Amino acid sequence: MAYNEVSVKAPVGKKIYSQEEAVKASFEYFKGDDLAARVWVNKYALKDSFGNIFELTPDDMHKRLAKEIARIEKRYPNPLTEEEIYKVLKGFKYIVPQGGPMTGIGNNYQVASLSNCFVVGNDGDSDSYGGIMKIDQEQVQLMKRRGGVGHDLSHIRPKGSPVKNSALTSTGIVPFMERYSNSTREVAQDGRRGALMLSVSVKHPDSESFIDAKLEQGKVTGANVSVKIKDDFMEAIEAGKPYVQQYPIDSDKPTYKKEIDAGALWEKIVKNAWKSAEPGILFWDTIINESVPDCYADLGYRTVSTNPCGEIPLCPYDSCRLLAINLYSYVEEPFTTQAKFNFNLFKEHIHYAQRIMDDIIDLELEKIDAILEKVNSDPEAEDIKFTELNLWESIKKKANEGRRTGIGITAEGDMLAALGLRYGSENAIDFSEEIHKTITLEAYRSSVYMAKERGSFKIYDSKREEKNPLINRIKDADPELYEKMTEFGRRNIALLTIAPTGTTSLMTQTTSGIEPVFMPVYKRRRKVNPNDKDVRVDFVDEVGDHWEEYTVFHHKFKTWMEINGYKTNREYSQEDLDGMVKKSPYYKATSNDVDWLAKVRMQGRVQKWVDHSISVTINLPADVSQELVGDLYFQAWKNGCKGVTVYRDGSRSGVLLSNDSKEKKKAGSFPTKRPEKLEADVVRFQNNKEKWIAFMGLMDGKPYEIFTGLSDDEDGILLPRSITKGYIIKSWDGEESSRYDFQYINKRGYKTTIEGLSHKFNPVFWNYAKLISGTLRHGMPIHKVVELVTSLQLDNETINSWKAGVARALKKYIPDGTLAEDAKCGECGSDEVVYQEGCLTCLSCGSSKCG
Repeated sequence: MAYNEVSVKAPVGKKIYSQEEAVKASFEYFKGDDLAARVWVNKYALKDSFGNIFELTPDDMHKRLAKEIARIEKRYPNPLTEEEIYKVLKGFKYIVPQGGPMTGIGNNYQVASLSNCFVVGNDGDSDSYGGIMKIDQEQVQLMKRRGGVGHDLSHIRPKGSPVKNSALTSTGIVPFMERYSNSTREVAQDGRRGALMLSVSVKHPDSESFIDAKLEQGKVTGANVSVKIKDDFMEAIEAGKPYVQQYPIDSDKPTYKKEIDAGALWEKIVKNAWKSAEPGILFWDTIINESVPDCYADLGYRTVSTNPCGEIPLCPYDSCRLLAINLYSYVEEPFTTQAKFNFNLFKEHIHYAQRIMDDIIDLELEKIDAILEKVNSDPEAEDIKFTELNLWESIKKKANEGRRTGIGITAEGDMLAALGLRYGSENAIDFSEEIHKTITLEAYRSSVYMAKERGSFKIYDSKREEKNPLINRIKDADPELYEKMTEFGRRNIALLTIAPTGTTSLMTQTTSGIEPVFMPVYKRRRKVNPNDKDVRVDFVDEVGDHWEEYTVFHHKFKTWMEINGYKTNREYSQEDLDGMVKKSPYYKATSNDVDWLAKVRMQGRVQKWVDHSISVTINLPADVSQELVGDLYFQAWKNGCKGVTVYRDGSRSGVLLSNDSKEKKKAGSFPTKRPEKLEADVVRFQNNKEKWIAFMGLMDGKPYEIFTGLSDDEDGILLPRSITKGYIIKSWDGEESSRYDFQYINKRGYKTTIEGLSHKFNPVFWNYAKLISGTLRHGMPIHKVVELVTSLQLDNETINSWKAGVARALKKYIPDGTLAEDAKCGECGSDEVVYQEGCLTCLSCGSSKCG
């Protein structure tokens, strides 16, 4: 039972379904889509804390949602009926509440929030240790209830600043990045780790250290990181001028200033993004200048950071719930010359969506009351519960006062293809802008109508918003709407976003969010036994494992095939597949094909009609230059984007394959003769209540040997926790007797040596360590070594605990994207499970399991 859940036994007479029953029924519901069926059953079907399933198909879920939303509607004039709500939810066709709302609405078996996104922070930007620890506890409290969290580190004083405690000077930002990251990794969310965004202003003197932190192996693996870029920094780069960093970053009288080479820092940002897809960029002046909530900054709505995917910039203790409108469903006669978009129905449903979103705020307020009631009833002392209670009271106040909503979309790529528009072309960009302009005008119109019937958000003031660029675009596009808004107010402080829609798009069976199709046709691999009867072997990897490759069609590409007379249940040659794609509207419109600058222009034009932000990735081939990444960032800034992320093919890899055959790079071997001195990492971990330590000798940054065991003073491992790096040195006690010492630099700059690592631990550990080190030195892939270690059959419980610890230590070094062979996703059943930052991550549904 998870700590945050209240276990309630199923009521008498309540039908309970087995996993097999629900998957089978949902498989039929999704017309043979096993992945969609398993994702829904594992993530969204109504369950209690014992795993009992109370819904057979998504239709049961949609009736549950409709019933609860209709209950809230009855509180207000002119309510929508339960049947009206059900019709727009049914079949994931039109309106799709995302994540938390889908799971939590009407779920009385768990005490959890409906919000997808949170930001926390300190009033007055306190950087005291108490303030920093408070944020750490707050993010954990939110993550345990499945919320994604963001917070900014720009308030922490830079490294070397004087402090009034025994440390004398500040450690700077990076150690706290590690603290927050580690806390995130520790939080369990039904087998998933927490989601965290850390941001810092480029004006902060430690921003360069922040940018570099994630490049160090094993560091800050539990967080996304983004740099808040100011306009004056971009202007300094353009002009080739230096840039002044300072602390505090917004002070007229800073206590610390330094001049830097703006171009050099920019080059580092670009290089790191090219290399690892991080840091992301947040164009902070654009975010603040465009932000409607920031018209109320002095009343507590000053935006400080974003949620983990960057689509919702938030003030401290605000939250947001997400909903997606399925754009494909408004295309009539798709993939024909008669295809057209039904704007009338679309506008009607935008009003439904905004009302449903406002109702979900009321449902969230009920959930927060339940959380507060549970915390108050918990047996802990009041001082222990204080931070958690304060946190939820603050979140409740913001939700009730601002009533922020997050209406977005999915299936933009499929919508354009169904209309015969090539994603990224000028006419497609024009049409997309018109779609998002329509969403803005109708959602704001709905919010104004609700303000007339239900009351405006509590601090609405038309005078405060007079100079806001988005409000003025609305005024220019629809003067009557603006006039009504100034008369009646608006129900919600901000309304719109474009979020990634990973599992949502699996269930709508469409492209994700605003993104183009990834690939209309691709191949998946499944591992096979070559001795099995009738097995087909298409690929043998570098370690001799056999794989079958099979063709997968994107759902709406299959629709195009059927409309154009192609069979979808037969095998096609590669030449035939290429020919089909070339004839389709998906040709030259995939995530890797779309012109990068066109995508930036599209994002900028759509962003003008989104009051929050957009989660979008620019996909680049592996061979692009760093200069191109820098050019794209500049174009994003000039085109009015609020943020941008690039992904260069190969910087992280997976198991989805393009249909082009590419030769696999073979794993190389290390020299078997051990150098006298090796760089080393110190890896600490915990099994149950036992603390363990591993000294990992590295060759070319990869594991070469390992020494590990219990971390106990009695064993002689007296090593400060601050030491994470050093050297393992091979020395000689006699002509034939060797030993291995660990050497590191202490705080005073002196070399310190721990002698005889091989004698510090249990001799049984040492014997197995020699076996493992031997396999590492001969070039066995690390994931194979992990499999070898975990497969050891050992009777001794202590040795088994050691075995698990070694596997955990080694997993940190498995290259991101490595396929976890013979592994299945516990959430959706997919075999597309890869290692990502030491955790097992499913490429199909995004679930992640660590440890």
